Amino acid sequence: MNRKTLVLPVAIGLLAPVLAACGGSDGGGDSDDAIVIGTTDAFAATSDAPAPFDPAYAYDAGSWNVLRQTVQTLMIAPRGGGEPEPEAAESCRFSDNINKRYECTLRGDMKFANGNALTAEDVKFSVERTRALGESLPEAQNSGVSGLLAGIDTVEAVSDDKVVFHLKASDATFPHKLATPAAGIIDAETYGAKKLRNGFQVDSSGPYTLETETKKVDGGEEVVKAVFTKNPNYKGSLKVNSDKLEMRTFAQASQMSTALKSGDIDVMGRTVEPAQIKEFSAGGVDGVELVEMPGLEIRYLGFDTDAPVAKEKAVRQAIAQLVDRAAIVSEVYGTSAEALYSLVPTGITGHTNSFFNKYSEPDKAKAAQLLGKAGIKSPVELTLNYSTDKYGAVTKQEFEVLRDQLNSSDLFDVTIKGTPWKKYRSAELKGEYAVYGMGWFPDFPDADNFLAPFVGEGNFLNSPYRNSKINNTLIPQSRQEADRLAAGDSLKQIQDIIAEDVPVLPLWQGKTYVAARDDITGVEWVLNSSSNMQLWELGRGIGE
Repeated sequence: MNRKTLVLPVAIGLLAPVLAACGGSDGGGDSDDAIVIGTTDAFAATSDAPAPFDPAYAYDAGSWNVLRQTVQTLMIAPRGGGEPEPEAAESCRFSDNINKRYECTLRGDMKFANGNALTAEDVKFSVERTRALGESLPEAQNSGVSGLLAGIDTVEAVSDDKVVFHLKASDATFPHKLATPAAGIIDAETYGAKKLRNGFQVDSSGPYTLETETKKVDGGEEVVKAVFTKNPNYKGSLKVNSDKLEMRTFAQASQMSTALKSGDIDVMGRTVEPAQIKEFSAGGVDGVELVEMPGLEIRYLGFDTDAPVAKEKAVRQAIAQLVDRAAIVSEVYGTSAEALYSLVPTGITGHTNSFFNKYSEPDKAKAAQLLGKAGIKSPVELTLNYSTDKYGAVTKQEFEVLRDQLNSSDLFDVTIKGTPWKKYRSAELKGEYAVYGMGWFPDFPDADNFLAPFVGEGNFLNSPYRNSKINNTLIPQSRQEADRLAAGDSLKQIQDIIAEDVPVLPLWQGKTYVAARDDITGVEWVLNSSSNMQLWELGRGIGE
């Protein structure tokens, strides 16, 4: 067993579902011998979450890692990080000097997997549909994905192969947004303009097509098996190394680990938990390699700033003053995580340790002073909510540590409550939790994507928190700068305001791990700099 550490130009985070098969375009292997990737992500279509694979609705790491294999985008994040590159497009560029007019020319003779022609009108339809459904349908609005395209004013199909985006304001990050599934190109003939496409069917032009087997579950359907097959009509920038991919979901990482060791699966993706990392790092698991990469995944506490127990800023600040991030990392996650003092993780241009600068080390006396000055009697009773299955089994242990840290101060009387993700996310969006744990896997590797989704109208958390300076001045200022170093002052001010107001409380930043059988190639490239799975990189005994 070997352990590899991969260092890329830009930090990487996140794992996710999926698998690839052998016998890519280079002809290696048996095309029926799929490379099987395990995941702890589950894919369910319910009344609360009816359209898990619709680009106008899907906004979680698992669903996006399905869409990235099947739904083509104009731009795509490159292998080792850096600025997005053309994918369905032949070329894209800002055609003005203030980053408000962005034009793309499509590759020639583009087709969807079903054989229908793909033109600029389909791009226009796809983008306008995501924006319109985000405004008109509560379920799409609550998902938050349309917020990525909220900066678009109009979309113009100039010809069959040229589309122009007119932006409301300058936005140097716009190419990154076109590289997300939110801007995925779908077939206007198979998707309704005014409704979501419920269920699991996907029609696009990406490197793979998708078929699923499902089972009935309480309140809907759940994917039992997902099979990806190479799209014969695919035209794009990607080299597809595998003809077939199969995805298997496991309830726990320990079960996935057992399947990897026995050879039932070939790759262990999201989530590789501390116990498995320790086991595979220690050696003694023949035929398995563990690849470690820097991470952009973050975990944080969110606050409903309208909830009675959390609406007083002093309560949120006192929690920030008491939380011992280093202890959480050492007691729960070990070397797979590090303490985080901003929503923007280390490794991203614009990161600053705003929470450490304001609160420094945990201090009971300072926390008591914050509560006392605001006239808040202690102990403050509150419940910390967490998902029992979204982020791994160790989440419960993390929240036990958090509970004990707060209770040991005698300033808080904390209980913890775990809820399965199917109910957890909808309850959080409805404002049923005053304090709750969440994770964030970036849409693209820029500080803007760790800040803008958490504040203002249509934010990812459906949080009532607003700050006019952030939304009206600082975010627009930062987006004017194509040189992200030049945006540093605006980004720092945003982070400092968040540390002062504490609508969210960053906890830790995670590394990324993939474990795979040693005959699988391309594992070191299966995650890009935005932490997205690139299944086309995988092969069996083939590669560069």
